[in-house]
Amino acid sequence: MTRLRRNAPTALSDTASLRLRAAWLYYHHGLTQKDIADRLGLGRSTVVRMLEEALRRHEVRIWIDEGDGDCIALALRLEQALGLDEAVVVPSAPQGPGAQDLDATAKNVGLALGKFLSEALVDGMSIGVGWGRTLTASLASFRPPRHEGMQVMSLLGGTVQTDHANPVEFAWRLSSLLDARCHLFPAPVLVDSPETRRLLIEHAGLAPLYRMAGSLDLAILSVGDVGRGASALGSQLVTPTERTELAAAGAVADLMCNFIDEHGHSVDHPVNARVMSVGLDAVRQSRHVLIAAGGAHRARAILAARRRVGCGTLVTDESAATALLELVEAGPAG
Repeated sequence: MTRLRRNAPTALSDTASLRLRAAWLYYHHGLTQKDIADRLGLGRSTVVRMLEEALRRHEVRIWIDEGDGDCIALALRLEQALGLDEAVVVPSAPQGPGAQDLDATAKNVGLALGKFLSEALVDGMSIGVGWGRTLTASLASFRPPRHEGMQVMSLLGGTVQTDHANPVEFAWRLSSLLDARCHLFPAPVLVDSPETRRLLIEHAGLAPLYRMAGSLDLAILSVGDVGRGASALGSQLVTPTERTELAAAGAVADLMCNFIDEHGHSVDHPVNARVMSVGLDAVRQSRHVLIAAGGAHRARAILAARRRVGCGTLVTDESAATALLELVEAGPAG
């Protein structure tokens, strides 16, 4: 999987989290400046400047005295445990009632995602996007420099009505911010039968999207949980009976409205034959896959998604990171 390299940041955009990550790797783990540059996707001169800036700001003394230190330590452990190119971990949102807590988590992780993408995207990239609260929240902090020759495509169909997010809207807004060519997925995310799905792909002009999906530079995905009380938007598109059946069939994750088990396999249920999305196997062919999701309740879903489509970059929060490490330590990462 191709590593995403950050654009060389200006002095003001050497964010505290990135600067402290470099300091942590240098002073705590003993990596060389070149090793840090390769790991973070930066130039060596940028790393040198960031380390000097950390000293100037008195962020590095005998220890790294920032609250982000715990998050950086978790991120480095995740990178080692899951074989990631990079993990970005943010503090968990204060616990609130129900939907308020979920929205806060999505906002926290989404803001970190927006900042990461602002630095990581480069000219000429073809980008496929999923949907969800977290991805939508990333737009609030997405401030990319000017790019040329970019393409953005939605990896799945849309909805007629939703209270939270719509994949068509997210792809359109992202492409507008990048001044990129936008490829929408003109179909409902769930249709009434496998036959309708086949006809739409063959006769409604969707075939080029499926071909394009097999050669993406970057796939940006979120992942949802499954079962009673599931917060994932995909779970809200199926009936309560179908949710119960999916959970009974072993589904633990909703990935672009494809329901998969803990091993990353699509579960045997009719819903999976009615979803209008590009195939997960095609997404796996992307040069880089980024997954953004938070909350301890989604740890199993994140691992399942990683097993199915891979993951080079993970953007998450402390609670999910801790739960992920506990799951990995309890058994094989797969």
